[in-house]
Amino acid sequence: MAPLRLRKTPAVLPLMLAAGLISASAQVATAHPSQTSTNPVAPSASASALPQLVDITKSTGINFSHLSSPEAKYVVESMSGGVALIDYNRDGWPDIYFTNAPSVDMALAGKKARSALYRNNHDGTFTDVSDQAGVATPCWAMGAAVGDYNNDGWPDLLVTCFGGVVLYRNNGNGTLTDVTKQAGLGDDTLWAMGAAFGDYDGDGYADLFVDHYVDLNLNDLPTFGSRPTCKYHAIDVQCGPRGLKGSPDNLYHNNGDGAFTDVSKQAGVDDAPGLYGLTAVWHDFNADGRLDLFVDNDGEPTYLYRNDGNGRFTDIAYNAGVAVDQDGNAQANMGTALGDYNHTGRLSIAITHFNEQYTALFRNDGNMNFTDVSYASGIAQSTTSYVGWGDEFMDFDNDGWDDFFMVNGHVYPQVDSIGMDSKFREPKLLFQNLRDGKFKNISKQVGPAIQELQVSRGVAMGDLFNNGKLDLVIENLEGAPMILASRGGPENHWISLQLEGTKSNRIALNARVTATTGDLVQTKEVLSGGSYLSQNDLRIHFGLGNHDRANKLEIHWPDGTKQVFSNVTADQFYQVTEGKDIVPVNYTHPK
Repeated sequence: MAPLRLRKTPAVLPLMLAAGLISASAQVATAHPSQTSTNPVAPSASASALPQLVDITKSTGINFSHLSSPEAKYVVESMSGGVALIDYNRDGWPDIYFTNAPSVDMALAGKKARSALYRNNHDGTFTDVSDQAGVATPCWAMGAAVGDYNNDGWPDLLVTCFGGVVLYRNNGNGTLTDVTKQAGLGDDTLWAMGAAFGDYDGDGYADLFVDHYVDLNLNDLPTFGSRPTCKYHAIDVQCGPRGLKGSPDNLYHNNGDGAFTDVSKQAGVDDAPGLYGLTAVWHDFNADGRLDLFVDNDGEPTYLYRNDGNGRFTDIAYNAGVAVDQDGNAQANMGTALGDYNHTGRLSIAITHFNEQYTALFRNDGNMNFTDVSYASGIAQSTTSYVGWGDEFMDFDNDGWDDFFMVNGHVYPQVDSIGMDSKFREPKLLFQNLRDGKFKNISKQVGPAIQELQVSRGVAMGDLFNNGKLDLVIENLEGAPMILASRGGPENHWISLQLEGTKSNRIALNARVTATTGDLVQTKEVLSGGSYLSQNDLRIHFGLGNHDRANKLEIHWPDGTKQVFSNVTADQFYQVTEGKDIVPVNYTHPK
């Protein structure tokens, strides 16, 4: 979230330079035609009527409140707020985990903040099961990621903390157990932020990457406003991260026996310079069958680690065109979303940033080459006044084209006193995919909920109510979260897939699915981590527009095998176990 060198981008720059129950029955450039919407599909007849994003938080029974310090005098008080969707009881209904963090004064007084796990009741409501599940007080919690470290098919929960990580093993009976020490993760005492599971060596077990932020000592905190790096537009603010020492990162290899081994240095991903790591996500960017690793660093260049296939990685972010912006400036790099927004079969990268910067969209041109199309896409122009955090590529209207959503909120409460366009509490933003490589800001056309001013941090998406529409769970730095449900709009078709590996890791992390429906071809992937300190539902969701079936579903499993299913009926949930047939799944709603 570091404010960096301020820059003003002329509006003409793009022209100048020429992203329960289950029963089975670079430069700114205009987008190249070959790399954008190669096969536009006609919109549904009623596509002009947009769905509305409705705030349903109160009706869900969720009464969680994230603690906050009104003055936020220390950087550690501004960064928490990750949220995870995890079907911890495997009933097919996403449950919600909110992280929480104390103020510095609370922590020094020995008081803890209570994180919360809410079980999905299948009727639109949730029940707090934090205590019985055993996950209420993990640590000074920042974010969360979901994996299956022991490969038993039950999703486990990794919480990142100011002071390391906590790994909760899912016992399969509604409880989770802290296995941090026995899993070999207990030596981490640093300020952990983003984390992601992924099987980088292809042995069928998910490995773990954890990035770290600032080297901060509660007993020796930098004084509010005391240094040049503790000023913002001439007012006193919290110190950091600029001016403070950063911390290295960790890659843990899964031994396959319930424990991890730290291989950070030999793998070449230990972040020797000690940059300010925030978000991480695994993906095979060059389609060579090996997972690469993308890491956001706050106020510093990003890392794009190419997997060299021998247990080692090489940072190629500069050569790939994603290390810095189009002008060569490092940006704040907070939240990261991956998505095939232009239907090329390649996942592009969207990154949220500080105000007076812009949300960046790096178009994936293939073979580890990216182009900054932030302005050409229409996203940059609407984002320079906001401090962005969690972000998602999501098909909010099920038309088969991923839209883009981001949440915002400043880090300095004091910003409200200086008359800037940016405020401490900010609205969310939704950009509609125009199917030609461009997006349109439709934030004011989808209802008043996303215009509510809040200090947002994490966001996770998933079909909470198993009705075929994606919902959003937003965690705010102060007070209650916001649950946004899609209501109304065109009755477009959809398909949802729950994948399970056999030779591949059991929860199918980084399994990739391509859905072909007429001329509409989409690609999505099961991802751990991403957004900002948050975790999406692990199910794959495709909007199909006015098509009532998918002509072909092609699943690329992490172990390299492929399955193809034809003529798959829409408006249905499916279970696919690697090597077996596709099976419809019906979720029973209480009457």
